Amino acid sequence: MKLVARNVTSAKRPSVIEGLRADASESRLALPSANLADGLARVLASVGVERAFGIMGGAVAPFCEALVRQGIDVVSFRSETGAAFAAMESYFADGHPVVVFATTGPGLVSALNGIIASRWEGAKVILVTGTTPAAKRGRWAFQETSAYTLPYDALFSAGTIFQFATEMQKAAELPQVALRLRSGLARPNGFVAHVALPIDLQTSPSHPVDWDLNPSFPPSGCSPRTIERCAERLAGGPFVIWCGFGARNAGPLVRVLAERTGAPVMCSPRAKGILPEDHPQFIGVTGFGGHSSTVEYLRRHRPEHILVLGSRLGEFTSFWDPDLTPTKGFVHVDLDVNVPGVAYPDVKTTGVCSDISNFLQGLLESMSTHPRAPSGVTMLGPVIDRPEPRSEGPVRPQLLMSAIQDRVIDGSDALVLTEAGNSFAWSNHYLQFREANRYRVSVGYGSMGNAVAGVVGAALARDGKAVAIIGDGAMLMSSEISTAVKHRVQAVWIVLNDSRYGMIEQGMRAQGLQPVGTSIPTCDFVTIAKGMGADGVRVEKETEVELALERAMQSTGPFVVDVLIDPEEAAPFLRRIESLLEQGARPTGKRK
Repeated sequence: MKLVARNVTSAKRPSVIEGLRADASESRLALPSANLADGLARVLASVGVERAFGIMGGAVAPFCEALVRQGIDVVSFRSETGAAFAAMESYFADGHPVVVFATTGPGLVSALNGIIASRWEGAKVILVTGTTPAAKRGRWAFQETSAYTLPYDALFSAGTIFQFATEMQKAAELPQVALRLRSGLARPNGFVAHVALPIDLQTSPSHPVDWDLNPSFPPSGCSPRTIERCAERLAGGPFVIWCGFGARNAGPLVRVLAERTGAPVMCSPRAKGILPEDHPQFIGVTGFGGHSSTVEYLRRHRPEHILVLGSRLGEFTSFWDPDLTPTKGFVHVDLDVNVPGVAYPDVKTTGVCSDISNFLQGLLESMSTHPRAPSGVTMLGPVIDRPEPRSEGPVRPQLLMSAIQDRVIDGSDALVLTEAGNSFAWSNHYLQFREANRYRVSVGYGSMGNAVAGVVGAALARDGKAVAIIGDGAMLMSSEISTAVKHRVQAVWIVLNDSRYGMIEQGMRAQGLQPVGTSIPTCDFVTIAKGMGADGVRVEKETEVELALERAMQSTGPFVVDVLIDPEEAAPFLRRIESLLEQGARPTGKRK
């Protein structure tokens, strides 16, 4: 297979690398790779990369110029952290791997927060950075990146951060690097890589990559005997289906299985919408901000088995709650062989390493020979409060969520992202989705600032509307409104503004602790947004919410809805506090 250059420069957004000639001639593009930077850019285009996010720096400038010549859309962010979060959400929005570029030293380190989140979340992101030339290392080069200044093994070799990482030493290594990237990106699950290029190597002569091996990894399946054994167990008595993020592309099969067997379905926070949340067999969302209806059902009708589909069952999905366990064991299906049995080590688990869709197709065929009548048990899903607006006072988050349901979720096809904190708790509990892949939240790594920057990447990938529901503390961590303005991105930020880190303050009080450092000076985020060139509206009363959201959804550019919310309304995350107490968080003094 030969890698051929593509010319796919965007017609909608201008190049953002000042001083570069984005309109490189066709003849120049058609020439063999003049240097290593060009060669790597061609490789990245060949594996499906369409966008690159980051901040320009001298140590990575030749590579960024090569990206532009290759026709990859280069987007300049205001921080490498924001670029990495945006890259992750861009991948989840359209499935294309994304490049994050960064210069030496602080540029590389700044990107790591979003890169680590990408690894946790299972995204496909390639970090490309510049490094200090070998002859200058250890001599106090500006922003030096080498084993003298940074943890070299962690950053430049495979491990807990990267599945593949290398610092190239010569241009002749490019075919091997290309093969590793192609192999990693062909995997059915996530892949996070780091390719570091010394400054001088980027402009060294190189040749086109030309080789015949085209690695591919068909979706993983399991043996018919394994599926038959799982079918026998599930047909033997009542079972519950527990959907996770790994099942997000298997929604139709989940629905067929549920309706054929009568099994109730619950889901993790990242799996909202895999089975429509208004389906009569949906009993609720588990975990942080989840629904008591799930635990209540399992307490009343203890199932023999729970079929877990693509979930790690981590803290924010299960809180390791014994009430969410079956009497005879889990049947746990996941692409990662290391997942089944870890969250609940004391519960019998049948682990199955398989693609979820492949497994379900086989299971449905097998269960036709092991018929099981619906249970006949009444399934009561979550009861969602929809309050009427009041004319005075700050906005209750419940009312805001009801309006978001009507205007954003039911009234559009926008992607919705929520941020770590109370905004996630309110959204997870109150918002209902009828289809998968419209709701994004990080429940593992859970960094603040993820959605604030990520919404820009999601909107770019969709070339349409994406909405982030965030707190004021998270909003202050990012300046990516400026990025959205420059690229005319249809990103919307709905800010729950209570002048504090709301979840931390409410959580400390619930633990019997005196809140420390949780207050934030009142901010006017509309003024800030307009200062950057965006638009927005400030909401101080509940009667203003509907119109504000309507304006936001009709906007053609970045828009901020700054909502003054009632800080006395407790977010639905009590189970998180109980989990912290179980892990040893105890008040050390009397609460004032």
